[in-house]
Amino acid sequence: MDLTFEGSFAESRDKTLFNDQMIQHLFELHEEFESSRQDLLKQREETQLNYDKGGYPHYLLNHPAKHENWQVAAIPEDCRVRRVEITGPVSSAKMVINMLNPNQEGIAADMAMLDFEDSMKPTWENVLSGLHNVVGAIQGDLTFEQVSSNGSVKKYALNPKGPRAHVMVRVRGLHMVESHAHVKNSPISAGVFDAYMVAALTAKIQLSRGETPMFYIPKMEHFKEAAWWNSLFAAIERKLNLSSSSLRVTALIETLPASYQVEEMLYELRERALGFNGGRWDKIFSDIKTLRMHENRIMADRSYIDMTRSWMDNYAKNIIKICHKHGAYALGGMSAFTPGKDEATRIEQIKKVEADKAREAQIGHDGCWVSHPFFIKMARDQFKEENQLHRLLENFLDQPDLLPQSDGPKTIEGLRKNIRVGIAYQKGWNEGLGCVAFDNMMEDLATLEISRAQTWQWLHFKVTLDDGTQVTKELVKKIFAEECEKIISEFNGQEKDQWIEAKTMAEETFLMDRLNNFFGDIQQRKAQ
Repeated sequence: MDLTFEGSFAESRDKTLFNDQMIQHLFELHEEFESSRQDLLKQREETQLNYDKGGYPHYLLNHPAKHENWQVAAIPEDCRVRRVEITGPVSSAKMVINMLNPNQEGIAADMAMLDFEDSMKPTWENVLSGLHNVVGAIQGDLTFEQVSSNGSVKKYALNPKGPRAHVMVRVRGLHMVESHAHVKNSPISAGVFDAYMVAALTAKIQLSRGETPMFYIPKMEHFKEAAWWNSLFAAIERKLNLSSSSLRVTALIETLPASYQVEEMLYELRERALGFNGGRWDKIFSDIKTLRMHENRIMADRSYIDMTRSWMDNYAKNIIKICHKHGAYALGGMSAFTPGKDEATRIEQIKKVEADKAREAQIGHDGCWVSHPFFIKMARDQFKEENQLHRLLENFLDQPDLLPQSDGPKTIEGLRKNIRVGIAYQKGWNEGLGCVAFDNMMEDLATLEISRAQTWQWLHFKVTLDDGTQVTKELVKKIFAEECEKIISEFNGQEKDQWIEAKTMAEETFLMDRLNNFFGDIQQRKAQ
C-alpha cells in the first residue's frame, strides 16, 4: 500500500477521521477506478474536439434504456418528500447547522445537501472540516461557536428534537482530484475520496436507524460516466459490508451532453437512483463551453437566460418526462437569491423566488432548491403535493431541441455583471470560500464559470454589442478597472488591497487566450 497524505492535519481530531482499513480501501479504490476515470476524461476531450470542429451533442438510439420496460428501485420512505432542498458548503459548521435546523418560521427543508463541490473551495482544511461536519450532522451533535469582535459568543447547535432536514452529500465531480492524497505520486479522484470517506464514516450509523445514505453526483457528460459512478458506489458497499444499493444517489443533469442522455444515465443508475436534478447554472456554463467555437450559438446576457428560454424549458421538461416515466423524482434548480438587507429588496426577492418555484411546480417538478433558509416556506408552498410522479408529460416531445439559441440582448451591462461576479468570487476564493453573497445573490462556482466563459466567447468572436461597442481585451480591462473602483466605493474602501488583488487575478483568468474547462484547474496550476 502506498497512499500518502500531502496536507498536514491541523487538528488532532483530523487524524481520527482515518484508520488503516480506510486508507487501505482508498488505495484499492484508486487502483480499481483510476484507469477507467482517465479513459472517461480522455473521451470528454475527444468529444469536445469534435464539438470545436462543428459537431453537436445528439440523442442516442440503441441503448437498452430506450427499448426495455424498467423502473428505478423503490424510493425509500425517508426520500419520498423532497419539495424543498437547501444547499451550501459542507465545510462551514454554522451553515450546515442552519441548513439542517428549522428556519425562523419553524420550518425545516426536506433535505439539506451538504456540498463538497461548487460551493466549497477544496482546500485540505475545508475537506477535513467537511468530513467532521457530515459526521456531526449524522450523529446530531454538531455545534459551532462564533466569537464577535467585542468578545461575545453566539452558539449554534442542531435542533435536538426535530424537525431537521435529511442529510444529502454532494461529492466532487469526475474531473477533480484530491491533491492532498496520493498513490504513487498520483492524486486520487476527489469523487472516490468523498464518496468513500462519507460512506465509511456515516453509512452504518444511518442504516442502523433505518435511514438512507444519500449522495448527489455532479457534472456527468455521458452514460458511461453514470455506469462508472454506479460501479464505484457498489465497490464501496462491498468494502464496507453494506447491502447492495443501500447507498442511493441523485444526479445533476447540468451539462449539455448529459441532457441528451438523461434516460441512458438513469438506466445505468436504476438500482440506486432516487432522481435527477436540473442544475441550471452549470448547464448554462456547459452550453457556452461545449459550443464555444460555434459562432452561430453565441449566447445573450446571462440575466436573459432563464428557464423560460425555449431550450432551457425543453431541458427541464425532458428531465421530468424521463424521470417520471421510470419512477424517479425530478428536481428543479437553484434559486440563488439572498433575502437582502432592506424590506424593499426582501419583497422583490420573495416575488422572484415564488415565481420561479411556482413555474417549476407547474411544469411537473417534484421539488426544488433554495440557497437560504428564509425562502423555505415560500418555495414549499408552491409544491402542493408530496410529489408529482403522476405528471408524465405524455404530450411533450420525445426528443426536444436542446441546443442553445443566440437571440437576446448582448449588452455592456451584461459584460459588467460578468466582470463584477468575477472580482467578487475571486476575492472570496482567495479567502478560502467557494460561495459568496454579492449583489443580493448567492454566487457559487457555477455563476463564475458562466461569467468567464461568456466573456471569453464574446472576446474570441469580437462580438459587437447592442450599442455598437465591440468586445476587445482593452474594453474588458477598462471595465475591470471601473467595476473594481465601484466595488471598493460600495464597501467604503474596506479591504481595498484585497479587492485590487482579486481584480488582478480575475482579469488574468477572464483574458486567457484559451477557455480552460474549469476554474479550479486554473487555480490549481497557479498554486503549484
